[in-house]
Amino acid sequence: MGKKKIVKKGKKPHKNQPTSKKYSKYKISGDKVTRERFCPRCGPGIFLMKGKGRLYCGKCHYAEFGDSSSEEKGKKK
Repeated sequence: MGKKKIVKKGKKPHKNQPTSKKYSKYKISGDKVTRERFCPRCGPGIFLMKGKGRLYCGKCHYAEFGDSSSEEKGKKK
């Protein structure tokens, strides 16, 4: 009769997560700093994610389709 080897599970190694790059959500025009699009449901503190042809809020799942910035890129081609 063979003995079974017991493998102990230890702590998993820590993995660093990528940063959120909040600096990309602001635009500098002259001396003013302006915010990019924010969620109309959540308020000005929550920014919308830019995806392929849509803007999306990860907090309340609000979505706007037909993003104007992606359409402009398509027209230039």
